Amino acid sequence: MNTAMAEAGTVNHPVVPLDRWVAERKVLLAREKEVTRLHDQIARERRALPWVRIEKDYVFDTPEGWRTLGHLFEGRRQLLVQHFMLGPGWEEGCKSCSYMADHVDGMQVHLEHRDVTLMAVSRAPLSEIEAFRRRMGWRFKWVSSYGTDFNHDFGVSFTKDELARDEVYYNFDMQPFPSEEAPGVSVFYRNDAGEVFRTYSTYGRGVEAMMGTYSLLDLTPNGRNESNPLYAMDWVRHHDRYERAPIEKRTPKAVGGCCR
Repeated sequence: MNTAMAEAGTVNHPVVPLDRWVAERKVLLAREKEVTRLHDQIARERRALPWVRIEKDYVFDTPEGWRTLGHLFEGRRQLLVQHFMLGPGWEEGCKSCSYMADHVDGMQVHLEHRDVTLMAVSRAPLSEIEAFRRRMGWRFKWVSSYGTDFNHDFGVSFTKDELARDEVYYNFDMQPFPSEEAPGVSVFYRNDAGEVFRTYSTYGRGVEAMMGTYSLLDLTPNGRNESNPLYAMDWVRHHDRYERAPIEKRTPKAVGGCCR
């Protein structure tokens, strides 16, 4: 955490009477409503995008055996895939992808009741996926695309030749990328005839849609408190690798009563 940056926004911060605070809060509220209306409009435009029919027969290794992309819907019409950065032979999954995945278990039941199946897909073999999933204590479904073109076709895995050219096709454009795996989220729809369509994919900062923690941090005085221009999420750790939360070290002992 960048303490200096955090303190810059909180030390000697303006303090005003309640009536002035409410007046300034209402000005900000009007701006927030503009963003909310724009967000709703973009969501409508996203739903209006044309679809792409999936022609390739992708097959995934799952805890229940080999399954096609259509089987991953588990009887629902909509499938939301987290492209999780875990390549073959990696000791552990990407920290940022793990941060995303930490939000999944709590919202999965709600998504399922809105006709959405959510799962992660990685290029690592299933045995390596399962080992890391058990370590992290996650319950959500996570399947392997090992040996298939799925990750490459969806722009989240790159060949050695592509990396050697110093540019890969990521986020719908050619750009440098430092890893053979990349994060993303893709959405699919399955109709009554069993046809599967790609309806949406998002990459880069678009994957923040899965990071509810960020939404809450954005409400706080210190905000995200990220200062690394090349890798803003350098503060993130796997949830079993964090040190004790700093607030616990600063909390004063209770005075009086029985809680000493």
